Amino acid sequence: MPIAIVAVMPRPTLKLNHFIMFVALALLLFCATHGAVAQYTPLISGGGGFFDTSNPGDKVTYTPIIEPMAAAPIGSHLLIESRASLVESVAPNSGDQPGYGHTHFIGLTYLQGDYIASPHFTIVGGTFLLPFNTYNERLSPIWIGNFLSGPLIGALGLLGTGSGTGGMVRGNAVSHRKYSIDYATWFSSRDGNKYFNSERSSGGRSSLYLPDQRLEIGLSYDRLLQGTHENFYGMHVWWEPKDTAFRLRGEFGRGHHAQGYWLEADYRTQAFGGLDSFLGRFEPLVRMQQTYRRDTLFSDSLPLVNTERIDFGLDYNLPHNLRILSSYSRQFAATGNKNIWQTGIVYRFLVPAWKGKSS
Repeated sequence: MPIAIVAVMPRPTLKLNHFIMFVALALLLFCATHGAVAQYTPLISGGGGFFDTSNPGDKVTYTPIIEPMAAAPIGSHLLIESRASLVESVAPNSGDQPGYGHTHFIGLTYLQGDYIASPHFTIVGGTFLLPFNTYNERLSPIWIGNFLSGPLIGALGLLGTGSGTGGMVRGNAVSHRKYSIDYATWFSSRDGNKYFNSERSSGGRSSLYLPDQRLEIGLSYDRLLQGTHENFYGMHVWWEPKDTAFRLRGEFGRGHHAQGYWLEADYRTQAFGGLDSFLGRFEPLVRMQQTYRRDTLFSDSLPLVNTERIDFGLDYNLPHNLRILSSYSRQFAATGNKNIWQTGIVYRFLVPAWKGKSS
């Protein structure tokens, strides 16, 4: 989910959540110790960052965040993986209250086991990220996304939490030199647990990839199976032309009460010494997005009125997986126009849990 979504938890719950996350990750790594060799050594990865967001006339909101991730292979067919999120938001007090207040969020984003039966078939069980469109699975980690905030439609079709509790099958349905087709389909049960909250739903995604054109086009579908049943539809496009550092990515999402799209482009020049040169490390960005209300009912996280927003960004890719991110956004809506400034620094880490033994 977009990192801008922060939940408030009282301190006793925070301590309990700390303990549960620690136990889950400890068990995850312990299971991988049996017969571990070099290629099956568990990995600890993730990212940490410090962000600030401001609107003209308002005080600055500060958000330090850490997102650790663990992947523990057990043999050649089983993988246990998990990602956690630890967020502290320091924001101005509302109303006439002076000073700042702060909120906490800590919990597991997902915790799943993958049984890789073949390149065409993988069984997933546990709490997993819903594969609706692409942002949730591919771009939501803070060390991957180019902008500090997610798109306005980022949560559409993700049923609030962005995760499901149940089962999923996925893989490569067709693999050919000129094209490939992958798929993912899932069923999620309703789970009211505060740590692994999910809705009863089912859905899937399928994508066509053309390697010569480096073009991916996909369709997604999700159906909410509890309360008022609703359908969600999605489409995504990714294009990364060969021998360039240009990327174009976008999504369209449609729900029962709202719909919208986002389209993002970024580029790094290779003309002055390559991507690792001083100029090659600069990465200008632009993202255009719009949302539309289909009625006045509100059962999603999209704005209550039609909204347009354009984001301009400039990132700098330092050595050793360190990035500086900055952006300016202008948002237009019937409820008022506004400017949004965001800056931050993100570091990605990747280390083995311990030194593996040679086989």
